[in-house]
Amino acid sequence: MTSLRVIDCQKPEAMNFEEAVLPHLNAAYNLARWLTRNEDDAQDVVQEAYLRALKFFGGFRGSDARAWLLTIVRNTCYTWVKRKRSSHISCDLDEAAYAKESDAPDPETVQMMKVRSQMVTEAIEELPLEFREVVVLREVEELSYKEIAAVTGIPIGTVMSRLARARKRLLVSLRERLPVIQRKRFG
Repeated sequence: MTSLRVIDCQKPEAMNFEEAVLPHLNAAYNLARWLTRNEDDAQDVVQEAYLRALKFFGGFRGSDARAWLLTIVRNTCYTWVKRKRSSHISCDLDEAAYAKESDAPDPETVQMMKVRSQMVTEAIEELPLEFREVVVLREVEELSYKEIAAVTGIPIGTVMSRLARARKRLLVSLRERLPVIQRKRFG
């Protein structure tokens, strides 16, 4: 019979976990969503990652809880991807969350922003996992190269190389999609 460890939220260790890790919930979810390509799966991965983080928080000795947590989320995602490899993953992203709102955009501008946002989202989703993760960590989560290296466990030079290759692929992919936007706008 296993016993569950109940944590008293008034104890200092629980407060330290909450103070150190909970502020990074959005970053953890964003990374998980991009890596799993599915909102529901991302929620499951983040929940599992937070349980792992709580379990091992006593051994955390670093100063950067965000990088530590994102490393756990990344590893949890990779474990999840290996388990789910045979199934096809889809992503239902809320376009409105990625569209930049202005004071009073006209309908054409709103539509173009949605199309561009969807185009960028699709281009990022098409990247291989190792490229997608560095793009998300750098461009979405705004981590430094050093932090990305710590999260992914790869040298900084490899981070820079993957990021350069990912950006190049994104540029090619977006250029291929550009005629589609122009046809929708002028066609």
